[in-house]
Amino acid sequence: MISSRQRSVALLVAGCFFMENLDGTIVVTAAPRIAADLNVSAASVGLVITAYLITLAVLIPLSGWLAGRFGNRAVFFAAIAVFTLASVLCAASPNLNVLVGARVLQGIGGAMMVPVGRLTVLAGTPKVDLLKLMSYIVWPGLVAPVIAPLAGGLITTYANWRWIFLINVPLGAVALVAAVRLLPASPRGDVAPLDWKGVGLTCAGLGGLTYTAHLVSTSTSSWTAIVVLGVLSALVLAGTARYLLHAPSPVVDLRTLRIRSLRRSLSGLCPFWLTVGAVPFLLPLLFEDVFGWGAVKAGAVVLTVFVGNIGIKPATTFLLNRYGFRRNLICASAAVAASVAVAGLFTATTPILTVLAVTVLSGAARSLGLTSYNALSFSEVPEDQMRHANSLAATVQQLFAGLGVAAATVALRVGAPIGSAVFGSRAPATPYTIAFLLLALVALLATAQAFRLPRDIGDAARQPHRPPTTDRTLSRPAPSSLDASVQRRGNLPR
Repeated sequence: MISSRQRSVALLVAGCFFMENLDGTIVVTAAPRIAADLNVSAASVGLVITAYLITLAVLIPLSGWLAGRFGNRAVFFAAIAVFTLASVLCAASPNLNVLVGARVLQGIGGAMMVPVGRLTVLAGTPKVDLLKLMSYIVWPGLVAPVIAPLAGGLITTYANWRWIFLINVPLGAVALVAAVRLLPASPRGDVAPLDWKGVGLTCAGLGGLTYTAHLVSTSTSSWTAIVVLGVLSALVLAGTARYLLHAPSPVVDLRTLRIRSLRRSLSGLCPFWLTVGAVPFLLPLLFEDVFGWGAVKAGAVVLTVFVGNIGIKPATTFLLNRYGFRRNLICASAAVAASVAVAGLFTATTPILTVLAVTVLSGAARSLGLTSYNALSFSEVPEDQMRHANSLAATVQQLFAGLGVAAATVALRVGAPIGSAVFGSRAPATPYTIAFLLLALVALLATAQAFRLPRDIGDAARQPHRPPTTDRTLSRPAPSSLDASVQRRGNLPR
């Protein structure tokens, strides 16, 4: 049974998750205004986004060691404080260099805030309560990329771009007060010395791959530079994996992948997150560039994905308990693939109700899928391995969420030549149609992986539905102890 304190802590972590993800995406909308105000090019402002994402990617693996060394409560509290202070510095930045530095500081806070907060929620939680707690934590991360286009459009249209960061101040203050009141003091753990070599290799590989994704998402980047940096980053990550598998006390223990639920969950989560992260980037572009909608209207329509997220939330725990992880992941990933493919068929004359129906369905499938993946990840993880499993899962999620925009950009770029060569069409909507169809195929990889899941996987986190029995013998009252003793003595009539 989940206590009110556990629920409150989960909601606190959910709020922090929302802040972190919103700040990772909302700046995209405000980039032109920031560039004009700071007298720099719009392309230069891309560094503000990249610096934040790279810092998140390279420092999340450290979160587990810091939590073990200094305690969950201390690290979580410090992370919220750093994130809030950095938000103030971002808003007060007089030039681009200061803004980039403040964003790096903000990334440091974000890298510790959510993984350590989630670890606090997971610590000591019975497996059967994972579903409900994960449903609280997951959906804000889905909402942030969806609400960002509308929020960014409204703020930059009717206020100053600096309010994008200032809105974190009251949220951070509330989170700090809640953290002090809700989180119990956690003792410092007896952990091994920090694996500096592993930290260096992990930072180099993840940082290089994240920067490669940034280069892909910009139209001025050289494909030669992208390929070279991408290959080098992949080689570094391969060497890092080999090192981490053999190091006695690695910063991230890849040996936790021997746990069936964690390994199977992450293998499906990667293509799922890639698609989920790409769609909120592509839809507003389609609506604005091809349909000619304004930023506010496009953002409002994309926001209906949030309706699906919230609408399915009360049913996710029931669905997982009733039908298990395998069936729900098959349905969720297939529904995401179908909704993405249908989105590629939208035209300017498509009825708005049809568009809204597809976006709501997409939101419901996203919410069910990510809740399932997150709960499944930890359903079979022993308590003593939870710290490493949480760090690994958080790193993979952040990496593939960040790669979603790059995947959308690549799909959009190849959409034009494919549409011209295969369909002979040079219509403005053709690249988007091809891009959405390619992303739907990526989502189907998650569906294929879900079909291969064992039927009993994750059952430790479920409370399976048991229909009421109709056996008359089971409905009879149990004999009293006196009746039993009399029967043993043979005193009852036959």
